[in-house]
Amino acid sequence: MTRQRLFILSLAASAATFLQAGSAPEKGRISADHYQQTVKYLASDGLKGRGTGTPQLKKAAAYIAGQFKALGIPPAAASGYYQTFDVTTNAKLGKGNELSFINGSGKKQAVALGQDFNPFNFSGNAKVTAPVVFAGYGITAPEYDYDDYAGLDVKGKIVLVLRHEPQEFDEKSKFAGKVYTSHEQKQTKAVNAKFHGAKAVLFVNDMSNHPVDSDTVDKFSNHVGPNSPDIPFVQVKTELASQWLHASGKNLKDWIEAVDKTMKPSSFEIPGLNVDLQVNVLREVRQVPNVVAYLKGETDEYVILGAHFDHLGMGEQSSMAPDLAGKAIHHGADDNASGSAGLMELADYFAAQPKRKRGILFLAFSAEELGLIGSSYYVNHPILPLEKAVAMINMDMIGRIKDGKVFVGGTGTGSTLLASLDSVKAAHPKLKLDLSDQGGYGSSDHFSFTIKQVPVLFFFSGLHSDYHKPSDTWEKIDHQSAADLVNLVAEVTIKLQDAPQRPAYVKVSAPAPQATASASASGGASPWFGSVPDMGETKGGFKLSDVTKGSPADLAGLKGGDLIVEFDGRAISSLMDFTYALRSKKPGDVVPLKYRRDGKEVETKATLKSRTQMR
Repeated sequence: MTRQRLFILSLAASAATFLQAGSAPEKGRISADHYQQTVKYLASDGLKGRGTGTPQLKKAAAYIAGQFKALGIPPAAASGYYQTFDVTTNAKLGKGNELSFINGSGKKQAVALGQDFNPFNFSGNAKVTAPVVFAGYGITAPEYDYDDYAGLDVKGKIVLVLRHEPQEFDEKSKFAGKVYTSHEQKQTKAVNAKFHGAKAVLFVNDMSNHPVDSDTVDKFSNHVGPNSPDIPFVQVKTELASQWLHASGKNLKDWIEAVDKTMKPSSFEIPGLNVDLQVNVLREVRQVPNVVAYLKGETDEYVILGAHFDHLGMGEQSSMAPDLAGKAIHHGADDNASGSAGLMELADYFAAQPKRKRGILFLAFSAEELGLIGSSYYVNHPILPLEKAVAMINMDMIGRIKDGKVFVGGTGTGSTLLASLDSVKAAHPKLKLDLSDQGGYGSSDHFSFTIKQVPVLFFFSGLHSDYHKPSDTWEKIDHQSAADLVNLVAEVTIKLQDAPQRPAYVKVSAPAPQATASASASGGASPWFGSVPDMGETKGGFKLSDVTKGSPADLAGLKGGDLIVEFDGRAISSLMDFTYALRSKKPGDVVPLKYRRDGKEVETKATLKSRTQMR
């Protein structure tokens, strides 16, 4: 029995109890009360925040599939309602995470895991034995005329680097004053070390700048995505690092103070210090489902109605309430039980309607919170031909409508979408639609369809103080206003189903990129490439889902689906690598790059632009 078959049987077992979660849907009407029941169930303590890869997400999927089945809406695929795919959902420490060192005395000393050192969850796995080089803050910042690696040979060695960046408390610091720049990020330091040839990174707190902090290593966080710098990246206690430097007549406090005064780094190899390091981070890959149902029309064209049903589980790294991350259920009532409940009400309504010219594909996505992975997987593995989709309507966070205001994005992506909205909005005087033609781009599942040239509409009631917090609970949902909005969505859907002509796709430019704080502080501008990353699981390079028209990427001949494997002579294995490589350049630079398309490697050059030139 295949792994996928076992997964589907597990979901089917969960589906047997779906009717116990709430009353059966009533065909032919959109009910505010039933909408509220659905939100209440999906955001209940029992579903524990519907984290991707959890048993509770399976229960939510079974509930949604059970609703479709009860309404008589068939699955879109012959195999059933579930379209399953693999996602990296978790990370944990495996066996054999060890660190020991030999100093000038020749004595080998072991270091305690979790107490004196700890890997970060994005660390690469390897066993390394090498001398140690102190590389200051681990920063290479040509825009600030600062480089901790200048004149330093770290190839094949382990680098010891400090947290943060120079002059972090100085308003006049060229490192954006008191505002941290991208060079402060741990991932940036990791990729910079790799690009300089280091085999591993030891990360240490700059305790002399933060004397009130305790000298402890960060706890290993178990929530993680697929990106890794491919080399071990671990934290060691400041006490241990100070011991190493003391043996060479140096100390961290004096070094930090000297660099803050002069802004001239003075990195050095630590004489006689060799470290044995082994890191083993286990990344869990689990199968998760999209739920897909299909009401046929008179033709093979169809409208897509979609919403994501996953949330954050216990919060972990994505929580906006750091003190409660990993400790409290993040219920996700508005994000996005509200949109999922809207999808269920639309299923109730359309199940009782007569067959129309075009059908409806109901898509409930998972893994949206990890980066639109479910919708990205669907558009790359569509069950129905995407060219037959006349439009995609996405509902994400529609349950907290304030003063009747609803944001509607994507109106410019289809030639008739605005007219369809205009024809129905008068019947809903309590709703005030704030329209945007550029909403085809953004951080929700409609984006995956935009880049496949499917016209989209995105309904959204706005952010609020409970976003990504445990306090996003069901009783705060305005179910009456949400039901009114779902009625409007139903009417727009009917217009799209019955229209003599389908809307023609219109490519609307992405919002103009903004200058970064660090660029403004340095008096310069950040380089811009114009690539749109594919948010699915990608290995062996940086995969594009699209490029912005007129951008350096576009003019260099790149397009969606290409895999960048080399940029400016540097091997690229992930989005993390590409981001760092791009940041190291400046507008006007002509950069050679290599990419793979249809199994062939292609070489080209791109002339980078300022992030403000496309405004």
